[in-house]
Amino acid sequence: MKRIYFGTDGVRGPYGGPVVNEAFASRLGEAAGRWVGTRGRVLIGRDTRASGESLVKAVAAGLAAAGLEPVSLGVVPTPAVARAVRLSGAVLGVVITASHNPAADNGIKFFAGTGIKLTDEDEFHIESLLPAEPCAPLTTLPVSDGFFDYINAASGLLPAQSLAGWRIVLDTANGATVPTSPVVLRALGAEVIGIGDAPNGSNINSAVGSEHPEKLADKVRATGARLGIAHDGDGDRCILCDETGSVLDGDEVLTLLALHAMKHGKLAASTLVVTVQSNLGVDTAIKVAGGRVVRTSVGDRYVIERMLETGATLGGESSGHIICADTSPTGDGLVAALKVIEVMLADGRPLSELRKALRKFPQVTRNLKVKERRELSDCPTLSRAISELEAELGERGRVLVRFSGTEAKLRLLVEGYSDEVIGKGIEKLMLAAGIDLQII
Repeated sequence: MKRIYFGTDGVRGPYGGPVVNEAFASRLGEAAGRWVGTRGRVLIGRDTRASGESLVKAVAAGLAAAGLEPVSLGVVPTPAVARAVRLSGAVLGVVITASHNPAADNGIKFFAGTGIKLTDEDEFHIESLLPAEPCAPLTTLPVSDGFFDYINAASGLLPAQSLAGWRIVLDTANGATVPTSPVVLRALGAEVIGIGDAPNGSNINSAVGSEHPEKLADKVRATGARLGIAHDGDGDRCILCDETGSVLDGDEVLTLLALHAMKHGKLAASTLVVTVQSNLGVDTAIKVAGGRVVRTSVGDRYVIERMLETGATLGGESSGHIICADTSPTGDGLVAALKVIEVMLADGRPLSELRKALRKFPQVTRNLKVKERRELSDCPTLSRAISELEAELGERGRVLVRFSGTEAKLRLLVEGYSDEVIGKGIEKLMLAAGIDLQII
């Protein structure tokens, strides 16, 4: 079973290219409607990209052609769509977004009626139902509020005015969280200093957001803020910055949340679910506290699938996808930030102290742009280098090499017991990759 159009997180690519265009969006909407196989409402949200509105209309036309009732939620974070689908009884949710990608890209991802992302099998089935031609455009598309319920629910996660006296720097990536996250934090009493809060259709993720936390860190130091929060373009990621201006990744956030939950007997199944990308230090910290770590393939939906299998309610990725299943059916950057703030309030220590719960193994990564994505089995020199390095590291390290599911990139990771060893290891892999692949 190999999907043609769907990647790690939906369909994604340059807008106006062979896949992300109005004609294909219409066909994909109709295929998804056929897959649902029943009548009902479909809620559609989008981020702030200029191409989003026309893609919403195209997907909606396809859904309507399949007998469904599409409703536009407008610009709204991805987790708000997931929540609305689950609570409203809609049969499907759609988000038009390319997440952390540049503004020139866009994409389409789906949520089942449970508010959970579709499985690989579901996406394969949808691809098999693609019609040959797009359908006629819609004359009208109903519009509904997409974020007031989400704002109210998020505001209720902490006591009223619990953030009075807090100064927080918030980077909304010029994306979908501009109308939500600052409203919630201010409603809880915080003074919010905004970055990336002026979307114009072409500046989403542009030198701001979770992929570019440098401005966030600088602003935290300059203003004496207690905390910095950065989202990606569609709001399902959270990268934090402590009061010293030092950036935390998803592994640190997950570890401090898991240890706090375990301390109070609230980590479901005593299990934290992470991906193969997470640092080995996470496993050590959780094991010492009496819990266990379960690893999955890269992709937050694989994390969610394993959480459902194990009964876990906390999981995520080092990239900042944090899933708190007791609150949200998918990754939610705002919920993750509020959960960390809850720990800070309960513990009484600053984030710079709480983050020390995780002692990371030395790790180095590289992202190489390639001409095309291929199977690793078709890269003999690289495969041999991986095997040799794994044998050298043994149980004191690991190697992870994979092609990105959303971009034409080869991702390399080496983790081990010393900086010297991993430095030599990554150089070895890069040299081998250059032999087998066209690096650009």
